[in-house]
Amino acid sequence: MPKGETDAPQIQGRGMVSIKPAIGRNVPGGGYEVIKVLPDHNGEREYRIKSANEPYERVARESELNSA
Repeated sequence: MPKGETDAPQIQGRGMVSIKPAIGRNVPGGGYEVIKVLPDHNGEREYRIKSANEPYERVARESELNSA
């Protein structure tokens, strides 16, 4: 791991996040609650997130999220 980097999650569990806009991604706007911090997948942290506007949870990579 390069100097100065940490394997700690950048987004804390039970925090609020938003998903970065992307073409072809069909997700409702608004905030998402981080339900669980998942293990790294292909070198990137993943999170289980839930929107109040959807009945189900999603999995998103850290690079797809903004801290709210």
